Order: sequence, then structure tokens, then C-alpha cells
Amino acid sequence: MKHSPESGGPGPAQVGALAGAPDLHDVLAPAPWATPAGAARITRVRTFLCAPQGCPYLIVRVETDQPGLYGLGCASDPQRTLAVRAVVDEYLGPLLRGRDAGDIEDIHRLLQNSSYWRGGSIANNALGAIDVALWDIKAKVAGLPLYSLLGGRARHGAEAYTHVDGADPGEIADKVHAAVEAGYRHVRVQVAVPGVDTYGAASGGATVDRRRGTWDSLAYLHHVPPALVEVRRRVGDRVELLHDVHERLTPAQARLLVAAVADAGLYFLEDALAPEDSAHFGQLRAAGPVPLAVGELYDEVSRYLPLLEQRAIDFARVRIPTLGGLTPTRKLVAACELFGVRTAPHGPGDVSPVAQAANVALDVSTPAFGIQEAAGFRDATLEVFPGAPTPDRGSLYPAEVPGLGVDFDEAAARRYPVPPPLHHDRWALLRGTDGAAHRP
Repeated sequence: MKHSPESGGPGPAQVGALAGAPDLHDVLAPAPWATPAGAARITRVRTFLCAPQGCPYLIVRVETDQPGLYGLGCASDPQRTLAVRAVVDEYLGPLLRGRDAGDIEDIHRLLQNSSYWRGGSIANNALGAIDVALWDIKAKVAGLPLYSLLGGRARHGAEAYTHVDGADPGEIADKVHAAVEAGYRHVRVQVAVPGVDTYGAASGGATVDRRRGTWDSLAYLHHVPPALVEVRRRVGDRVELLHDVHERLTPAQARLLVAAVADAGLYFLEDALAPEDSAHFGQLRAAGPVPLAVGELYDEVSRYLPLLEQRAIDFARVRIPTLGGLTPTRKLVAACELFGVRTAPHGPGDVSPVAQAANVALDVSTPAFGIQEAAGFRDATLEVFPGAPTPDRGSLYPAEVPGLGVDFDEAAARRYPVPPPLHHDRWALLRGTDGAAHRP
């Protein structure tokens, strides 16, 4: 089953269920103050599904009563795309009709409170897309690039890191050298463990069924640390190396890993612990000198605060849509600056060019910025998203046009329908050597 790229509104069953229900948007939406003359009022919120990158993108467009003025946001949640879309279409979008698009803080709080049980990745991705779209509109009204509304430039561009992987240190070192030749000074290195479903790398020559992948922590701890140390020896110290554990270790195993990779000279070790084990980060800090990064799975800015206060991490991995948009994320970034923690925004292929443009606007406008993850967008993705930020000699630069600088081609998007629900879950169906379900 393929899914339409454009929102069609409630289906027949929903229409029947809602027949005769009062339209409450006039009660719920207006603010208790006068809207300035000439302000852009929200008339419609539309959602679009497409998959030019292979993974599902959910794009939100907030339209206004001013001709040609609209904003774009990204609500992409590859595993629960349709659930997020329903929140936008059926709940948040109707609340916005008639509202002044410039009241971003008020709208954010209204939408956040409207579900009563606040937060969670599904609700926040829906809210985050609308929030970014409103910032896009505000910057377009002002005639300024989005970063100008966030304080202006603090740097000319955002340095980025790319990804390489391989089965042995020699292969990996060759790929690191190629990335350096392409202009990157930061490279994430993932090491394949033979016969094991290893995140971010092939299976080391052995066949692994991704639907029945097996994770072996002992094999990982035996194989990966010496490989990272050897890659460092081969590439020298003029390139920064990163590694992503992807939350697959217990706290005790993570402590062993931190000690074992000390000689690899990592720029950071990412997600050594799962969110539910974040209280153990202080112990990881004591286990070795390796800089620690975490946060791409966090769906609430308050989850970072204990780690900031304890000086337990060095980099905050932020995913703007999942945190609820730019409004809360820029406040988190300000807190990171105060506590000496740098940002490393999430930007793989399942983050659309719309969300990546929001990342870059924030990156270039804050002193807290550390490094930006960069995806290699396919030609199809660049076709659907004119103006998509793409790396130039290892850095990303914001567009010098009003707003985010990225547009969305509906006609092109229709050529890339999303796969059925659960299709993108397959990579996450991981089990340990004892057959137990394991964190992906």
C-alpha cells in the first residue's frame, strides 16, 4: 500500500463520527489581544508525505491569508509517520485557523497544552513542524534569513561531519582520508563486527538478516576499541574522529568502552547510554577522558538539564522536530552555552532538508555550536526540496534569502510515495545473543 503525498482531510468514517459536532476553532484559537493590522493570519495547515531519500518524510505547510506567504516545517518520524500526521491534521491544524502567525510563543504553549498529557515524540514532532513553519513565516515577513531572527551570525558556516564505515582499520582509514580530501575535518567512524548486526556498518563480510539481526555486546567490545585506536594511528591527528554506540550497551559495558577507546582520541563518543540510563553519565565521565555526546532520542528539553548541571556531557545531540521545534530548542541551546556544553544537531538522511535548514540557522547563530551531522541528500531529494543545504568542503551554510531558504515541490514529491507503515521498523527489530529484544 502506498500513501498519498497530500493530506486529504478526514476519511469517511471520521466525517461520520464528527457530523454535527460544533466547530470549536473560533473559541480555542483567537488570542485575547488585538491582532495588529496587516498581520498574517493562518488559514490552513497541510501535510505531505514523500520518500525521495528512501525514508518517509512528513512535511507541514502553514498557509496564511497573504498571497504566497507560507511556512514549512518537518514532522518526520520514520517509525510513526502516520500517527504524527494525524496529530497535525486532526488536532493541531484546526486550532490554528485565524491565529496571527507571528504569535509563535503563545501558539507553541497553546498547542503544547492542548493535549493535556504533554510531550512525547509523536506530539512533539507534530508541534515541532508547525513551530518551525511559523519561524519560516516570521522571517519571510521580516525579509530576513531565519538565522537573523535568532541573533544573527556567530560564524560564517557550520562545520559538519560525514559518515564512513568498514570491516577493518585499513579500509576505514582509506575512507577517512577520502573524506578529508573532500574537505571534512570531522568523520564518524563505524566498525563492522563480523557476523553481528552492527549499527552504522555492514556485517563484516558475513550475511546478516536485518529483520532478525543479532547484537553481541562482547564481540563489539572485543572488536571495536582496538580498531578505532588503529584507525587513529593510520590517519594521524589532523582529523577529528567520532563514534556512535547507539545506546546498545549497559552502563557497566559503557564504562569499559570509555576506558578502552581513550587512545583513539575521539572528538566524541555518541549515545554510549540509552535515555533511560542517563543517570549513569557521571560514572562514564569518571571512566576516562573521552568527550561524551547524547540526546538524539530525547523528546523533552528538560531531560538535558541534569546532565548540564552535573557537567556530565560535552555535546548535546538535539533533534529540533522531536524537541518541539525551534522555540524550545533555542532555549536549550542557550542553556548549553551557559554550562559549557556544545551542540551537535541530529542530521542524518531521515531529517529532511527543511529540518536541516533549521539546524543550520541555529548552528550559525549560537556560540554553543560544536558540530553538525550532515546527510548526503540524493538527487531526488534535492529535486523535491529546492534550496536544500548541502555540504561544501565539509561545512553547511545558510541560504541568504528570507526564511529557511528551502522550498517544497509538491509535484515532484508525488513521484516518491512513502512505503507502508512498519516498513522502516525492520532495522530496529534487534535481538541479543540470548534471543531477547535489544535496543536498536
